[in-house]
Amino acid sequence: MEPIQLFDLAARQAEWLSVRQEVVATNIANANTPKYRGKDISPFEAVMQSTGTTMGMAKTHPAHFGASTLSENIEVRDSNVNNEIGVQESGNTIALAEEMTKTGEIKRQYELNTNLVKTFHRMMLMTVKR
Repeated sequence: MEPIQLFDLAARQAEWLSVRQEVVATNIANANTPKYRGKDISPFEAVMQSTGTTMGMAKTHPAHFGASTLSENIEVRDSNVNNEIGVQESGNTIALAEEMTKTGEIKRQYELNTNLVKTFHRMMLMTVKR
């Protein structure tokens, strides 16, 4: 069993968060598109279990994320239909309130990730200075 490297784990989570933010932003951008089905990605825990030491990037469709480098191990799938709005008359399944909540979660997780790395880095520098 390999030891868990904090910086590697933080980098993987930051990559996962950027992919999730891209998917959520795409959902928000298509909130008025008829018959657009909302998307979400696999949880970070599932991604970590399915990966070895490398985390590649993948696309859901070649035309959807042209210049992006989405991870091969992060599954982009249709999200569950929101019970409050269901499927709208246009066939769209996006609930803007839910998508905005997701962006807030992503922001908080990214800030936590960054603060943990900063704190760990400061601790390492303190031990080296002694």
